[in-house]
Amino acid sequence: METIHNPIIKGMAPDPSIIRVDDDYYIATSTFHWNPAIQIFHSTDLANWTLCSYALTNREVNLRGTNTPAGIWAPHLSYDKKSGTFWLAYSHMQNMAGREFNADSFAVWAKDINGPWSKPIYLTSIGFDPALFHDQDGKHYASILEWETRIGHQAPGHIVIAEVDLENGGIIGNWHRVTTGFTTRGCAEAPQIYRHQDYYYLLIAAGGTGYAHGVEIGRSKQIFGPYEPNPTGEPIITSSPRHLFSLGDPDAGHFEMYNPHSLMQKAGHGSLVHTHTDEWYVAHLMSRPLPHTKLNPLGRETALQKMEWTSDGWLQMADGSNLAKMTTPGLTGSTEISKKSSADDFVETFNNEKYDSRFMTPYQEQSATWVNTTDNPGKLRIYGNNSFFSQVNPSIMATRATSLDYTTQTSLTFYPDHYSEYAGLGLYYDSNNWLFARLCQSDSGEKTVLRLLQAKLGERIDDSFNEITIPNNYVELQINYHLGMAQVMYRLTETDAWQQLNTIDVSYLSDEGVNGEPGEIGGFTGLFNFIGAIDAHQHDSFADFDYYKVKNNNGGVFNG
Repeated sequence: METIHNPIIKGMAPDPSIIRVDDDYYIATSTFHWNPAIQIFHSTDLANWTLCSYALTNREVNLRGTNTPAGIWAPHLSYDKKSGTFWLAYSHMQNMAGREFNADSFAVWAKDINGPWSKPIYLTSIGFDPALFHDQDGKHYASILEWETRIGHQAPGHIVIAEVDLENGGIIGNWHRVTTGFTTRGCAEAPQIYRHQDYYYLLIAAGGTGYAHGVEIGRSKQIFGPYEPNPTGEPIITSSPRHLFSLGDPDAGHFEMYNPHSLMQKAGHGSLVHTHTDEWYVAHLMSRPLPHTKLNPLGRETALQKMEWTSDGWLQMADGSNLAKMTTPGLTGSTEISKKSSADDFVETFNNEKYDSRFMTPYQEQSATWVNTTDNPGKLRIYGNNSFFSQVNPSIMATRATSLDYTTQTSLTFYPDHYSEYAGLGLYYDSNNWLFARLCQSDSGEKTVLRLLQAKLGERIDDSFNEITIPNNYVELQINYHLGMAQVMYRLTETDAWQQLNTIDVSYLSDEGVNGEPGEIGGFTGLFNFIGAIDAHQHDSFADFDYYKVKNNNGGVFNG
């Protein structure tokens, strides 16, 4: 039997929603301020996953100006067997200031998982984390967290369920408040309904999306409840099994719940799938902190746990515990597959008109007006735009960091003719937090140089003491990332030895290290590697990139 190794999807892939259609499995995950929005991954064996498409690709949503960690939250993927239709419900979190958490929730549908997807159908603005359930009688229901703002009421609010009109949008009748959680961990959210035998089961996330995170379950004979909680009184999946009482506590961190005996942290926010081999699994988010810290550069990733039904009809992990593991048994009858360390490596040489779909861009959409392979075939041309402090139009082409030990590399040609024109290679979390090894003009304007520019909690740091002259406006750049340290290297020709420009502590490029919305612990998106350009002069300069590579030195898993 194959062993499934977690995380099954590395790097920023949180809030996984898993479904099966025939022998194919799909997972949708959150994308926050990144475009294209809503990643969809595919697998046939639950162990090996590839990005197959995105759901929001035609400007259905405007992410410009999105503050960390708002944007597109918790997509829920479902399949209506009666109509043969895929459905995606999602929230667009637009405001978190004052802990108001203003989000509009929508649904889109498609006949094929790769689209095209319909125009968004408005559902509600009552809260966030919507999910759809298609019942046997043909009715459809939405479940969601109703966000609570009243003083003296349990935060963050109730899980509510209502019948939904999927043809015209909107809710039929009233929302039914069904629970504020099934354990004492509080912070109930991400409700998802399943039907098994004679019961409706409600799977929810709890404990906040930090170290106390978990998956809880309740059941009812009626869809609107009442729902009885799992009799253990504890989450069915978590990284920190010890008891916690935190009802009404909105804290998403709960650093006191960090489990020093587990490589996996923050396990929670799960979704259930019934396999073609008549087995059950829960996909859930997880994190891998830097060693000896509680900083998580890779954000929240996707993991899988094998489940089973008890004789009295409750869902539990197959090993009888509720502690999420780094490995779980694979499908019955599957053969052992050695997952190669190159699975998450990235090599793009830009020899085709279409480049790798794993490239993502913060805030703005990718457009041939600023990034293409046609202006100079065989190269990726990126036209400079806003500063990277901008939440509007930064010219960034980025890929998810998937390991705590890796190398990213590129080469480029760039002719800056103004001191605010840059191009190069870097690491990026959001508009306030990044590292950029860039070609630019010297301060005198007489030559092209290589210098580091850094954003740390919104502060601009220009490393003017480490400056290298670039005589032919061409350079190869390399960043060796190892456990929160970034070693920046360069060479002027392919036959030169690599030279070090500087080594920078970038451990702050992590969920807990950045300055997110006031009242939040920081962010919960994740680190990206990127190539990009800036032109705060005339928006007419461009850089030509020959290639882009990422090599994971340990396959994306740190075991020490």
